[in-house]
Amino acid sequence: MANLEQVRAIARRHGIPLYLDACRFAENAWFITSARPATPVDGARHRAEDVLAGRRVYILAKKDAFANIGGLLCTNDDRLAQQEKDLLILTEGFPTYGGLAGRDLDAIAVGLWSARPVLPGYRIASTAYLGRHIADHGVPIVEPPGGHAIYIDAGRMLPHIPRGEFPAQSLAVELYRHAGIRSVEIGSVMFGPHAQHELLRLAIPRRVYTQSHID
Repeated sequence: MANLEQVRAIARRHGIPLYLDACRFAENAWFITSARPATPVDGARHRAEDVLAGRRVYILAKKDAFANIGGLLCTNDDRLAQQEKDLLILTEGFPTYGGLAGRDLDAIAVGLWSARPVLPGYRIASTAYLGRHIADHGVPIVEPPGGHAIYIDAGRMLPHIPRGEFPAQSLAVELYRHAGIRSVEIGSVMFGPHAQHELLRLAIPRRVYTQSHID
């Protein structure tokens, strides 16, 4: 929260529009409530009020909203909202559907309602469980474990593979060949010479795995 306030202050000082990516809104609300003496509802409301204070928010509905497609673009600036609606009509569809089918709008509505604190809490616990388990067996990970993914430090895990031969991508290939697990490289393949680390992301699908699957 402090980081968000600092970023907002810098953007305001320089007149830079600030758009917040809220696709992990439920996960963020869970982290806030776990760090603050508040009820889950209070934490979610605090998060929502803080996000809206930024005036511009976009949400990819494929994340915490559990949808297959679509998303939301939100603002409390009436003038900006009208500009966005005008552009939407020219590019996607009317504001009532934004180019989405009715079934997808229904899915987003149900997904938003279903993203209660108990669901991200269970998922975060599963992610932490996976992180602790592989770390205890000597796999170097980024600490602490995140809310939706574990990041393996492939550079440390595979020091014999030079950066130019892509250790994280090599690990991704072997993980798929050996176990059929699809991961993603976050390193030199993705960022080229600008890569700071050679990481492999293991993202945990929502409402898919039980603890026995993680084991």
